[in-house]
Amino acid sequence: METISPEHRRMAEAVAKVARRVNATMEDGRDSLDLSDCGLVSFPDGVFKMLRSCTENIHKISLANNQLKALSHKFFRTFTQLTELDLQGNILTTLPEAIGDMQHLIRINLSKNRLSVFPNRLMDVSSLEDISVEGNQITELPMDKLSVMPALKSLDVRSNPLTVEAASVPHQFNLLT
Repeated sequence: METISPEHRRMAEAVAKVARRVNATMEDGRDSLDLSDCGLVSFPDGVFKMLRSCTENIHKISLANNQLKALSHKFFRTFTQLTELDLQGNILTTLPEAIGDMQHLIRINLSKNRLSVFPNRLMDVSSLEDISVEGNQITELPMDKLSVMPALKSLDVRSNPLTVEAASVPHQFNLLT
């Protein structure tokens, strides 16, 4: 009889947790998918297949507190109706260009990742009201572009090594520094 290593057991438990949460979203007709704290290093391809019939109904996704290094273009092209996306507590260094096509996105949380540059394509999302990039390594903000975002109400840039110029630019939204 073969014994299962602790690593394989953890992986199997993580897969089971993801499957349970995806099934609950589908069975209950929920508009949100919570895959936070699942130990994910990437968005599982199987989830795309499982949710194929209801991606248009999903408006909120939490992938918080995983170990995501990147999200694919496919993620943003699949979940086109997202209004809220929580990616805090991962190890993201960039976002794909496809984020700029998310024309329903109102809130995005990118706190506690490894971003060193503000994701420029976020400024193409005219519906964005709240952006949090707290706790990254961002040194400069494109205030000229941020200041013309039509819906932006709040930008949280606390705990970033911002230059003095970036933190002192006048703005018409709530800038948390």
